Amino acid sequence: MSYDGELAPLSGGPAAGREPRLLDQVRARMRLRHYSRRTEQAYLYWIRRYIRAWLPRHPRELDGAAVEAFLTRLATRDDVAASTQNQALSALLFLYREVLGVELPWMENVVRAKRPRRLPVVLARAQVARLLERLAGREALMAGLLYGSGLRLMECVRLRVKDVGLARNELVVRDGKGGKDRVTVLPAALREGLERQLAAVRELHARDLACGAGRVYLPHALARKYPNAPAELAWQYVFPATRLSEDPRDGVRRRHHLDEKVLQKAVRAAALACGFDRPVTPHTLRHCFATHLLESGADIRTVQELLGHKDVATTQIYTHVLNRGALGVLSPLDR
Repeated sequence: MSYDGELAPLSGGPAAGREPRLLDQVRARMRLRHYSRRTEQAYLYWIRRYIRAWLPRHPRELDGAAVEAFLTRLATRDDVAASTQNQALSALLFLYREVLGVELPWMENVVRAKRPRRLPVVLARAQVARLLERLAGREALMAGLLYGSGLRLMECVRLRVKDVGLARNELVVRDGKGGKDRVTVLPAALREGLERQLAAVRELHARDLACGAGRVYLPHALARKYPNAPAELAWQYVFPATRLSEDPRDGVRRRHHLDEKVLQKAVRAAALACGFDRPVTPHTLRHCFATHLLESGADIRTVQELLGHKDVATTQIYTHVLNRGALGVLSPLDR
């Protein structure tokens, strides 16, 4: 295996006649396993840092002690969160198991950091109303979907036209967290705004087609199976980017979905304008969706399905932040 120059930029494939570089092999293996681009970027980042930490030794020459020392350094010197440390560990386990084919006993003994259990930030209904009033246009519609449908931020920006069921008042979330699909409620209050947004998408798509563009990215080789699908309106993003961009995977210029940072910045600015004394992000609106549904008497299993949680225990955390005080009891002082 070629190790010289493995930390060079990852653009482009290996030279003809040469064995692929280690990081190229990691990337190829992750794409074979259909890992998301974000996971690919995160894993490559941690594997690159791990290699740099132990140069000139090759990862094959290292053992569990090297992995544990690397993770310990992250916690003690870099003061990373437990979730970040676990992500680095997952990346290294992927390197050894999936790429290097190393299955050693020490891999099972590497201890994952214990993530602290945090209660989510939840706003009162009146506060959510104030926040949404500070937003306008596209950002107001997207924030409304996060609160009214319980979407995650990336689920919202990745919505396709075909996933909006106006006739049935439902949204279909494709390939959500854990690779699962689910159906959630479409708020009637957003129906008119979504109709306007879809009309704008239709007009934009027609202009793109007239300019020789208009073909959107499709995952998992669907474009080869359905060659005309990328140019169909049904597959276009509900919230498209304002301009075409080059896809880093194949170099094709396409109109991708809107950058999620647009909504993040808008919500942050709206929260500051409202004077909230707690940090508010787009994901806060998803927490509010779950909490307010439970407050109104919705069944926790129904909320679990709408949120796409694998385990109801994940949903139960919202029972601890209901608007009835700690653990939902009435203080004796109030009696």
